[in-house]
Amino acid sequence: MIDIIRLIACIILTVLGLGCLVTGVVGVYRFKYALNRIHAGALLDTVGILLMLLGVICATGLNVTSAKILVVIAFLWLTSPVSGHLIGRLEITINDELDQSMTVIDRETVAHEKDSDILDEIKEAN
Repeated sequence: MIDIIRLIACIILTVLGLGCLVTGVVGVYRFKYALNRIHAGALLDTVGILLMLLGVICATGLNVTSAKILVVIAFLWLTSPVSGHLIGRLEITINDELDQSMTVIDRETVAHEKDSDILDEIKEAN
């Protein structure tokens, strides 16, 4: 009976995770602007990977493999938002037509991002 419950939980988590990942892919291809694409991809891949790996944990049970999968989940949850943020900053820095594609609320921050040079800041710090 417990094996059937674990199997059902595994199937539900895996299907929900797959649905999140597919939705994220559709959002990446459907949205027009890079920042919208980043948002769709970063949010849904984090949730989708979490649900898929939790489904794998339900399938394997609690053992050493489950602990390794939890470490992978923690690593992905730490790195995915950071990479999404850095890609978003890069888009703001190199896109000169940002005003045409979306409403920019904080123009001073965008101007600061475009004017600042990371190499100059590193040289000043040293």
